Amino acid sequence: MGNPDHPLPTPSTQAGREGLAALLARPGRAVVALDFDGTLADIVPDPEQSRAHPGAVPALSALAPRVASVAVITGRPAALAVRYGGFAGVPGLDHLVVLGHYGAERWDAVTGTVEAPDPHPGVEAALAELPAVLEQSGAGSGTWIEEKGRAVAVHTRRASAPQAAFDALRGPLGDLAARHGLIVEPGRLVLELRPPGVDKGVALAEYVRATGAEAVLYAGDDLGDLAAYAAVEELRTAGTAGLLVCSGTEVPELAERADLLVSGPAEVVGLLEALAQQLGTP
Repeated sequence: MGNPDHPLPTPSTQAGREGLAALLARPGRAVVALDFDGTLADIVPDPEQSRAHPGAVPALSALAPRVASVAVITGRPAALAVRYGGFAGVPGLDHLVVLGHYGAERWDAVTGTVEAPDPHPGVEAALAELPAVLEQSGAGSGTWIEEKGRAVAVHTRRASAPQAAFDALRGPLGDLAARHGLIVEPGRLVLELRPPGVDKGVALAEYVRATGAEAVLYAGDDLGDLAAYAAVEELRTAGTAGLLVCSGTEVPELAERADLLVSGPAEVVGLLEALAQQLGTP
């Protein structure tokens, strides 16, 4: 059991230490849930170039058979996250699911198929108006539209003044979203328009209840992960042990609520490796 080369870090809070202890004591009743971008994959200027950290799939393959389930919860389409993550057809990942579009889509490694409802009509309507809204906003050049099928995102990372462009767009995109029955989800230099009623917290809570898990680890890095944090905190009050991991410190609202801080995807992978080694042979 365990390997001194990969020691498990100690959470900074009592609730986090209890969550980790419960996961280690009853791994067959534990869910490990992770965001994708910024958690399993480094943030890159072009989201289409995002790929999982090279050690992510081996670490997940080692850990997945030792716990009840591993879930990747992302705002990306499920099929895209599977492709960028390299999750399909990997031995040992039978216990992996990808909950895409904040849980509106589900890909299961066992079947290799995606289950999804019909898209919200407001997304297509908002997308049609977006170029004009961006031009009128004064956000400047370098903003980039990412079509996500069930959502649409505007990135400002490549703008000449990324934060100024982000700030200039919040109001106009909020108005656009409201006209079409959507909400705006802010992230790190990205604003996403998507249907209401789905978020990572709803997806995580439903999945934990469906699996009957007694312990849950959730790792994320951005504002969209706050809902998942809140879900874990609520599950704790109902008796489910939980461990909140923050990947990086770029989002203080998340880092301040975390039980365990790691520097980024490389250290997230290290944590997964350490858990797998600590749990030993399934």
